[in-house]
Amino acid sequence: MRVISWSCDCCLYVTPSAVLVLTLSKLVVCPASGSPERRPEWKDFILMADSKPLFSLDGDPVAAEALLRDVFGIVVDEVIRKGTSASEKVCEWKEPEELKRLLDLELRSQGEAPEQILARCRAVIRYSVKTCHPHFFNQLFSGLDPHSLAGRVITESLNTSQYTYEIAPVFVLMEEEVLKKLRALVGWSSGDGVFCPGGSISNMYAMNLARYQRYPDCKQRGLQGLPPLVLFTSKECHYSIKKGAAFLGLGTDSVWIVKTDERGKMMPEDLERQISLAEAEGAVPFLVSATSGTTVLGAFDPLEAIADVCQRHGLWLHVDAAWGGSVLLSQTHRHLLDGIQRADSVAWNPHKLLAAGLQCSALLLRDTSNLLRRCHGSQASYLFQQDKFYDVALDTGDKVVQCGRRVDCLKLWLMWKAQGGQGLEWRVDRAFALAWYLVEELKKREGFELVIEPEFVNVCFWFVPPSLRGKQENPDYSERLAKVAPVLKERMVKEGSMMIGYQPHGTRCNFFRMVVANPALTRADMDFLLNELERLGQDL
Repeated sequence: MRVISWSCDCCLYVTPSAVLVLTLSKLVVCPASGSPERRPEWKDFILMADSKPLFSLDGDPVAAEALLRDVFGIVVDEVIRKGTSASEKVCEWKEPEELKRLLDLELRSQGEAPEQILARCRAVIRYSVKTCHPHFFNQLFSGLDPHSLAGRVITESLNTSQYTYEIAPVFVLMEEEVLKKLRALVGWSSGDGVFCPGGSISNMYAMNLARYQRYPDCKQRGLQGLPPLVLFTSKECHYSIKKGAAFLGLGTDSVWIVKTDERGKMMPEDLERQISLAEAEGAVPFLVSATSGTTVLGAFDPLEAIADVCQRHGLWLHVDAAWGGSVLLSQTHRHLLDGIQRADSVAWNPHKLLAAGLQCSALLLRDTSNLLRRCHGSQASYLFQQDKFYDVALDTGDKVVQCGRRVDCLKLWLMWKAQGGQGLEWRVDRAFALAWYLVEELKKREGFELVIEPEFVNVCFWFVPPSLRGKQENPDYSERLAKVAPVLKERMVKEGSMMIGYQPHGTRCNFFRMVVANPALTRADMDFLLNELERLGQDL
């Protein structure tokens, strides 16, 4: 290897290159010693363009293809085969310091050989949680759809941004078609929308749009031109509502919490009362955020009644259907979202119940006045030129706060093409059926107690260990029961047998929230869940 180098007493710089004739004409100060030294000018490096980088596959398509084939082989073996097998572990748990040592996370100046890189790929997968595993019940997403994964591989490989038709012609057209289909399921024949990086951002966009529609001057004048705005949501809402209010400068105090009934549904009469109270205090209500599929109990707010309240008071109605929106595909269960067509905006995450893969979150709008672009657009002249050779309305990037935006429509489009609407409907209906099966089996077993009869695929229950059965009247019963779920969670995770989330809720102590979402689940998996909890908790 031929190199150029220069140094002072304490520094050495070496770069791979052909032999160069240096023009040492500039004096600089060494950062370590403070002594003057001479460094090359930029023109001294021009010949480096002809050199071959070290430890890199740049310019070697054969080696690059070999590496990728090997990596894809590892993914197929470790993620798709083993990661979806009930006989394998959900995770191989390691404590943080041990995991750091096993992974060797430090980044160094020298690259590593391809064999070492492949070993690192295997290690990354080995010690990661397999969210496609049939016994991963921890989040509102799980499972692996092969067509969605194929879509993700394609979009990651193409590595384009969604902002202009110029560089993403296929995906600009595809996104609009997918959004059109989702809007039709909501009940709208027209409208607008965009894919966002998660349901929290979709909710935040809705809040910003509602504010802008009412006070468009806020885009230029900011918060100083606004009256004290307030919005309303239930106490079962997603935490992103308060986070969004804080981020947008409204403040968390602007979020008024509406009471819910025993099932976790927003109470329209209390919403009406609080709106009147806010107005009496001099605040200006501007938005109501209802929830279709709450995070813990899986409750669906009564949208028709809430829409009536919003209509009377002239308020924007946003429906956070990030979790429950996919129920719209089911003719049997879509009644849970009756009234959603009256909303102004809807957040819907197909990456959850439909298993479209992270991330796939749509914000849907009934608006046809180009509100998204008016609210967020800045008309950057270097990106959204108005004298392009095609219809510039196809450049959708000015609708969003982001500049670069990943393609999220292909994974859903390809899955829908393969499954059809009927296949996706079956997926939703089967999740309901398995949830009901689990409930019935749970009721048959000693030591299991439902928190509430579910109307969705969230099954919330306590496991009461042998030492606490029949002792509900004891004064320390709830305190002792609250410790059971954390202990069982630790045991299952460290054994790698399964993962289930738990939490307290109001006056209720810790209970398990089982999520039935993975399309590969069977009755045997529901039975395994109950059997495993009995095994793990038999000594408690």
